[in-house]
Amino acid sequence: MLNFAIETAREAGQILLERFGRKINISLKGDINLVTEADLASEKHIIEKIRSRYPKHSILAEESGEAIACGDGEWKWVIDPLDGTTNYAHGYPCFCVTLALEHRGEIVVGVTFDPTRDELFAAERGVGATLNNKPIRVSETEKLSDALLVTGFPYDARERENFARHFTGFTYKSRGIRRDGSAAIDMAYVACGRFDGFWEEGLHAWDVAAGVLLIEESGGRVSYYDDSKFSIYKPPICASNGRIHAEMLEVFK
Repeated sequence: MLNFAIETAREAGQILLERFGRKINISLKGDINLVTEADLASEKHIIEKIRSRYPKHSILAEESGEAIACGDGEWKWVIDPLDGTTNYAHGYPCFCVTLALEHRGEIVVGVTFDPTRDELFAAERGVGATLNNKPIRVSETEKLSDALLVTGFPYDARERENFARHFTGFTYKSRGIRRDGSAAIDMAYVACGRFDGFWEEGLHAWDVAAGVLLIEESGGRVSYYDDSKFSIYKPPICASNGRIHAEMLEVFK
């Protein structure tokens, strides 16, 4: 199933790449969220492939929501056909395809593909995580003061009373913070050691499913802000190399 996920992500990524930089149709999903024709084409391809290979599997997809469900729910694909839609729509080359496979409530396969850099992050439960077939591990940074962190700004940041406090706290206590606009890429970068930690509010299951497995299989930690067990279906998320996790959690208190 991992090889199927890798193949599917690469094909969907190529669909995005072929349309990138061209004039594309953009519409609003709600008041702020964008959706492009590339999102829809990528998702259509992924769903058709899953239905063809695994007709009894359920699918949770960003653009289709819970509308595509079949089988007994034992297996579920969680997919984001274009994470970083706003970047994509503005021609900023930071976006990806990300998909994960859940078995009886546990993520067992996760893939994130960045087509602009030809970087394929993949993980399988109990087997490990890779970047372009080479094993990856989280960073060895021991202190928050030496850490490079990454986060995202929720669309409703103005309505979240603790968002500014957390951002300010990490700004003062870390080496630096980046904001790239793709949670899936952010989490993949934690998994391979480019970032030391990540936090964000307001994400959905399809944003984080693959990233959670990538980080755990590369030796990192994922939790809620109070260090309780994380579920992909309920934000917010704190993820790290494990070494700085306790210090990150202190900022949320």
